[in-house]
Amino acid sequence: MANELKQRYTNRDELLIVGIQTGGVWVAERLHKLLELSQPLGILNISFYRDDFSSIGLHPYVDPTALPLEVDDRHIILVDDVLHTGRTIRAALNEIFDYGRPASVTLAILIDRNGRELPIQPDVLGCSISLEQGKHIKLCGPDPLSLEIRPNS
Repeated sequence: MANELKQRYTNRDELLIVGIQTGGVWVAERLHKLLELSQPLGILNISFYRDDFSSIGLHPYVDPTALPLEVDDRHIILVDDVLHTGRTIRAALNEIFDYGRPASVTLAILIDRNGRELPIQPDVLGCSISLEQGKHIKLCGPDPLSLEIRPNS
């Protein structure tokens, strides 16, 4: 993923990498280091932007969003661990645009899995996996990072 991003962005001065809490932040931290970026990493908490907020409520440990640089006219690499329905990415885009208007948003996903509900596709992808119904994949970490396939609870 880092190599593909290096090819896409030869001038990385205008980049802002933003990881979605929590697994996306772990992946974003690794990409940030591999890309050798001097700009700080952005962290996005989409809890208040979820379309299922009224039914699931707020997680008891909510870290705030931290976008250390202006969003306007910046090229953003939005990073998440698993792309499933697309609803997390929709919520993340809504929050980013509440902060300003970026020049572009590139979606970097570690794992793309089946079950999309919204027309959202990754621009940069680690790998794809197809899971049977009733299962989900979870990134565990932060050190070491590992992937687990679990039954839905």
